[in-house]
Parts: sequence; structure tokens; C-alpha cells
Amino acid sequence: MIWIIFGITALASWLVQMNLKSKFTKYSKIPLASGMTGRDVALKMLHDNGIFDVQVTSTPGQLTDHYNPLTKTVNLSEGVYHSNSVAAAAVAAHECGHAVQHATAYAPLTMRSRLVPIVSFASNWVQWVLLAGIVLLESFPQVLTIGVALFATTTLFSFITLPVEINASSRALAWLNSAGITNYSTHEPAKDALKSAAYTYVVAALGSLATLIYYVMILLGRRD
Repeated sequence: MIWIIFGITALASWLVQMNLKSKFTKYSKIPLASGMTGRDVALKMLHDNGIFDVQVTSTPGQLTDHYNPLTKTVNLSEGVYHSNSVAAAAVAAHECGHAVQHATAYAPLTMRSRLVPIVSFASNWVQWVLLAGIVLLESFPQVLTIGVALFATTTLFSFITLPVEINASSRALAWLNSAGITNYSTHEPAKDALKSAAYTYVVAALGSLATLIYYVMILLGRRD
């Protein structure tokens, strides 16, 4: 049964990723009426929210966009930074949504940030501890218990990420509309692009939960 769940999760993840790339490609061909680039959109959203100590930078790669609260930088991929498309505006506004969350001490983001050092440690060691735990299950089940605890931390992080990402998209869409960046013909594509991106986090969280349940079943001696 657990392998069926893994299979469904893997298929769902692949489909969501393909859908996201397809939507991004599609909406990257729709220009904004204003001609604003992703960089322009990001700077305007930051300034409209009273944020002047966050820099907007360009980072290599595709869909590598992210906000770094430690350096206070909105890092946009090259295809977003220089593009004046609907997709670029949506992504730029979403990342600035995280900067707004940071500036307003949005609780889920604060909780997520505090978990980062723990999750970073857990991610580096969890697979090795789980492997050792399975090998030593009969003699030292405590090792697998530690592994499950580490993996549970990463799963918790995945679920805390959901409201953070959804809220950032909500802030982005509301601002894009109120600031006149999108209009009646471009707002829905922007909304659709952000919705497609959100699905990747949902699938990742569910996949992590399924894996956690699998290891718990091994620990309880109920592996099928």
C-alpha cells in the first residue's frame, strides 16, 4: 500500500512540475502593458510597502527566485529580473511578498526562519541516520527513532512553508491589482501562475508526510 502512495506522490510531483514550467513558459510570452520588468515590479512593491532596505538582485538559473531574510535581498532569476512579462511580475511580486512578511513579522515566516538551522542539520544527517536505523532496527531501535524524529522536523517545515507561500502569493496578487500592474486581461494569468507554483509546495509536503509514515511503520514493525 505504501508503495502505491509513493508512486502517486511521485507522479503528482512530476505532473505539477511540468504544469508549472508550461504555465511559466506560456505567461512569459504575455507582456505587461506598462512594460515594467521583474526588477521594476519588485522595487515598486517594496517601496509601496515602505521597505527601502531590501535590495533586488539577479541570480543565475531558471525558477531560482527567492527572498533571503538574512541578507535582505530579493533574488530574481535572470528570466524574471529582465523580463516584462506577466509571469515575471507574478514571481517578482511573490518574492517581495516574503519581504513584506519579514517586515511585518508574519508569524508563520518567523516560525519557519527559526526552524531553518534545525532543519538544515536534520537534512544533512537524516538519510544516514535512517539507513543506520533500519540496519540496526533489531538491536538498536533507538537509532531509527532518532531518524524518524529528524525526518519529522523536515516534514513539519514543509507544512509550515505552505501558509507562508500561500500568503505571499495573496499579498502579491492583491498588490498587483491595486497598484495597476495587472489589468483585466493579465490579472488572471498572474493568478494562475502563482496557483501553479503553490501546488509544488502542497505536493512536496504530502510527499514528505507519506515518507514519514513509511518510516514510522518500519519502526512499529508494520512494514508491508
